[in-house]
Amino acid sequence: MRTFLVNVVAFIIAVILQVTIAPYIAIGGVSPNFLMITVIVMALVEGPNTGTVLGFVAGLLFDLLGAGPVGPMALVLSIAGYIAGLVHENLFAEGWLLPVGIIALATFTSEILYMIVILFLGTQTSLASAFMGIVLPSTLYNAVCATIICPILTRVLSDNTNSVIFGTLW
Repeated sequence: MRTFLVNVVAFIIAVILQVTIAPYIAIGGVSPNFLMITVIVMALVEGPNTGTVLGFVAGLLFDLLGAGPVGPMALVLSIAGYIAGLVHENLFAEGWLLPVGIIALATFTSEILYMIVILFLGTQTSLASAFMGIVLPSTLYNAVCATIICPILTRVLSDNTNSVIFGTLW
């Protein structure tokens, strides 16, 4: 029960940060995706089932809060949460580099998938400008934010005092 409540509180905080803080710390029109970072960290700590469900809910909220079509981010974050949850079983790293790398890779892949889904829905955009103006900056911005958020969130979500992901470093 404690784990469920901690997950819910962490998720609510991520939603609040996404709505209140993220638009004001945007750089060049790109803001961090706190929901994605939270989903990936929770999937790394809890596994693929939690990653998939939270990815869907976070993606749906992200779509509902934005001006775009409803559904693409829910699909993309569900897939990202599931895949990150599969990595959970094989994550024995000590340090922060591997989880942040996973978050960067998940952001990069999710942004590419989101761009493809949006293109299939009929939105006219230049692939090169979207890649250089959204995908790469979002990946970098989420990776930087993850270096701060990931250790804190992992520590809070872990049941024991030694984090599975960060070992003795944290």
